[in-house]
Amino acid sequence: MFTGIIEEKGVVRRLVQRSAHAYEIEIGAKRIMEDISLGDSIAINGVCLTVTAFDQASFKADIMPETYHATNLAKLISGSEVNLERAMSANGRFGGHFVSGHVDGTAKILDKQPLENAIIFNISIPDGFAKYFLRKGSVAVDGISLTLFHVDPDSFSISIIPHTAAETTLGSKRKGDIVNIECDMLAKHVWQMTDRQHSQESDSTITRQNLAAAGFLEGGL
Repeated sequence: MFTGIIEEKGVVRRLVQRSAHAYEIEIGAKRIMEDISLGDSIAINGVCLTVTAFDQASFKADIMPETYHATNLAKLISGSEVNLERAMSANGRFGGHFVSGHVDGTAKILDKQPLENAIIFNISIPDGFAKYFLRKGSVAVDGISLTLFHVDPDSFSISIIPHTAAETTLGSKRKGDIVNIECDMLAKHVWQMTDRQHSQESDSTITRQNLAAAGFLEGGL
């Protein structure tokens, strides 16, 4: 489990193709190496991967075929910067939102514009996931916990401050770049529960209509 609060930017040292759709990635880092162990979970651009080897300055992880197809990791090259976050500790401060590291899909940056001390991004919504995007809700973009301030049927907008631009890879992203998207975990669970209850004609009072009336779902059904 992660929070979407990026700890540092790492640098890809090597990306070795092991088979048609499987890779081994090696990433140079500093801060997260302080207490790293074999088998640790580390989010790389929002993708939860397992540490398979490490030394004082870098670690390795395997990218499986499913991860290859669902994320942008295979597009990285030697020298690429990546967002890094260690799994949340039980006694840590929770600063972002619940992020699983299980990316739902990739999306394209449609526009990037400065606005006073902010940078506004307009990003496409992956096919089939529009129902999980709610204005003022949460989304993880390349592992970064962000708030949705505008949502259209096929795109959403986020705003980042200079600190986020400097401390993550999002500041250097451009129009047309591909980013990893993880929808809000709570939104996905709510929809799954209500879908299941609706299909089973449940007598439960937890329905889409009631959730919309209470303000949990924007725009009704």
